Amino acid sequence: MPVQLSKSLAFALAFSTIAGAGVALAAGSHSGGHGHGPAIGEPGDGAAADRTIEVVMSDNYFEPEHLTIAAGETVRFVVKNDGEFLHEFNLGTAAMHATHQKEMATMMEHGMITPTGIDHEKMQMDHGGHGMEHDDANSVLVEPGATKELVWRFTADTHLEFACNIPGHYEAGMMGEIDVTKPAGSGS
Repeated sequence: MPVQLSKSLAFALAFSTIAGAGVALAAGSHSGGHGHGPAIGEPGDGAAADRTIEVVMSDNYFEPEHLTIAAGETVRFVVKNDGEFLHEFNLGTAAMHATHQKEMATMMEHGMITPTGIDHEKMQMDHGGHGMEHDDANSVLVEPGATKELVWRFTADTHLEFACNIPGHYEAGMMGEIDVTKPAGSGS
């Protein structure tokens, strides 16, 4: 139990340091700006899902921490937030997550997200001529106690991450690895 308390404390400190830093970032369109394509895959059809993976988020970790998925596989992720804070489940490369973290910090600065939730009214507002909705097909925001689904088709064998990009969360260790492998029997 003391280890969990220490991790929670480290998580809270990382979050408050980044959230309270007043980072000034240019507002940009949050929706659709993550470069989906063959490198990370595409939105999937839930009716065609090859399997379902349950992912539990808490305030400093994901369970499971590592996934192996075959290229061409469509996966339905059922993502539950067992923590006290707002969390995100986002599929992408490390570079995509770094870019997305800046967008999430802007959303926090505008009050669209808070440490514990989403201000749906502010999500709909114009923020300096830029739309800032969190509606990317490769990502879901999950409030404490809630469960959401994300369906994704992994199109190429590559190395990806799943991560929470709420300010301070990735830095506190809220990320996991996804190895997308060649399908069995592909021979090459």
